[in-house]
Amino acid sequence: MTTNTLFLATRFAPSDEGIFEGHAAIFGERNRHNEIVVPGAFKRTLGEHQTRGIQPPLLLHHDRSKIAGVWSELSEDKTGLFVRGQLALNTTLGREAFELASMGALSGISIGFRERGSKMDRDGTLMLTDIDLVEISLVALPSADKA
Repeated sequence: MTTNTLFLATRFAPSDEGIFEGHAAIFGERNRHNEIVVPGAFKRTLGEHQTRGIQPPLLLHHDRSKIAGVWSELSEDKTGLFVRGQLALNTTLGREAFELASMGALSGISIGFRERGSKMDRDGTLMLTDIDLVEISLVALPSADKA
């Protein structure tokens, strides 16, 4: 599984209810792994999640033992993969994520994925055309500079 961390241009702070939103992937942005996500890359995986009635887990720092809440909305828009999440404020981890995000210590949203389709451009950049979305994490150290 690959993790692709994308920096949010503005600090995201959850509402008092622990709700926040942003983009977990930005189309056309090169990350530090020399990958670029192209529009439509999430179409198949989002459809599969919808058919199964599930969402990827909302984790902290790609740690599968640290579930911090749930994703209430995932969709592709003109910018990239839009996400809206709800932190589990009645749990220790949810409260920790809320505090860290509110302070600005968590400054990015990162996707954990498996590549299903890609092509290499002439500069050697991997263009991701089909992504199997496994999880989405809140992170402190994003690998992409912009969102």
